[in-house]
Amino acid sequence: MKQYSSFDILGPIMIGPSSSHTAGAARIGSIARRIYGGRIDSARFYLHGSFAETYRGHGTDRALLAGILGMDPSDDRLRDSMEMAKEAGITFEFIPAELRDAHPNTVMIELDGENGRMCITGSSIGGGSIVITAIDDFNLEFTGDYPTLITSHIDRPGVIAKVTEIIRAYDINIAFMKVFRQQKGREAAMIIEMDSVLPGQAIEEIKTINEISRVMMIEPV
Repeated sequence: MKQYSSFDILGPIMIGPSSSHTAGAARIGSIARRIYGGRIDSARFYLHGSFAETYRGHGTDRALLAGILGMDPSDDRLRDSMEMAKEAGITFEFIPAELRDAHPNTVMIELDGENGRMCITGSSIGGGSIVITAIDDFNLEFTGDYPTLITSHIDRPGVIAKVTEIIRAYDINIAFMKVFRQQKGREAAMIIEMDSVLPGQAIEEIKTINEISRVMMIEPV
């Protein structure tokens, strides 16, 4: 039987008017900012489905931008995010688009800045809940509800065991784990959702694994 949180039952504490179009959008923006992990100079938002049709009226545009600026859905400054982005020197654009096989409330966020260009795709699935479905061309899936470790690595035997052994050594429990790959023996990704945030020292140890090319620790939003 599914366990429901107060977030599921009551919905998020947020600046309105819509949990899907505002709170969920702000969470997607915030996770995208954390995944990018550096100074952001520009953001393009490719809006699909209901997001594309109603983003001005529901404030989806301001919520997405607020997330990129690091605000959470309950932040009173959310409605001023466009003005704040301009003051911060961040350019932005909202573009209605058709994204293939996407949930009706989906956005692909293209960020550019000190880490180069990166695209993050996410959907707002109701009640402020979200799912991140792609980073650049790599399809994956996580919710942002738990501390989440994301790795890029070469698809070889033993890599998963090396990473999970480091997590075990720090006495951290794994809640959910998924592994994705584009092709056998080629680039792959691990999504590990945990009960606690992995310490920085553990992240550094994971980075030393030969097959690992990138490690991200995303704290819940």
